[in-house]
Amino acid sequence: MIVGIGVDVVDLARFGRQVDRTPALIPRLFAESERGLAVHSLAARFAAKEALVKALGHSGTLTWRDMEIVSDVHGNPGFVVDGPLAAVLAARGIDRVHVTMTHDAGVACAFVVAEADR
Repeated sequence: MIVGIGVDVVDLARFGRQVDRTPALIPRLFAESERGLAVHSLAARFAAKEALVKALGHSGTLTWRDMEIVSDVHGNPGFVVDGPLAAVLAARGIDRVHVTMTHDAGVACAFVVAEADR
């Protein structure tokens, strides 16, 4: 059963300007494994984190780095479900989180679906 859906978009040029102006955003917003990616990939991950918060209803005690995104061997993105994120998902009865990201025409977009077996 779907218990939450979230979507977010990020303007790539604006995101790039923010990162150039305030480099400290990178370690504040992204887990170590996400740092060093191209700006369009970082913007898509930021959109995915925002979309996750929307799917959950609020961020609660989660930090941006708690919502780490990695790609599997096929290149499919997914949230690393451990630590604080695992605790929040368990407390809300969420068993799975699906995420997709894209970027084109100056915009990064992400869509998240939270699912429960109940």
